[in-house]
Amino acid sequence: MDAAEVEFLAEKELVTIIPNFSLDKIYLIGGDLGPFNPGLPVQVPLWLAINLKQRQKCRLLPPEWMDVEKLEKIRDHERKEETFTPMPSLYYMELTKLLLNHASDNIPKADEIRTLIKDVWDTRTAKLRVSADSFVRQQEAHAKLDNLTLMEINTSGAFLTRALNHMYKLRTNLQPSDSAQSQDL
Repeated sequence: MDAAEVEFLAEKELVTIIPNFSLDKIYLIGGDLGPFNPGLPVQVPLWLAINLKQRQKCRLLPPEWMDVEKLEKIRDHERKEETFTPMPSLYYMELTKLLLNHASDNIPKADEIRTLIKDVWDTRTAKLRVSADSFVRQQEAHAKLDNLTLMEINTSGAFLTRALNHMYKLRTNLQPSDSAQSQDL
């Protein structure tokens, strides 16, 4: 899975919009949406919210966790803990990127939020590197990484898999095979 596929999955997350149009409930394969009434908040998938925003048909409300004070607490908590802490959304990075790219005018303190999310991402990436380094150095057979998001797994998974494959090949080449031992006897 690549980053674009993870972003596609994130677009199914529900966000709240305030429409400026009227429309009865619409029936889609993924579920019913609406009704849409001007000034009344309604939850829709992110893909629809972005589409409506681009056509100037709504105003997007940021998720409740997308607040400077809450993100500062999340960042500070992530920095204090050795393990990965639960994130407010499994798609926090993708949601932030998409919302700030398409609706930054609807998000108070958008630049501060962008910086805080980047800080959280960098902290978690550094933890992941340290965990992977420790894992490889200790020659472990398995690891448990709780509270990782799909994008974090996606960005490190390919590298870690290749590294472990190389480690395995090196270890198997260094160990004497059974046939070499039986010839010596």
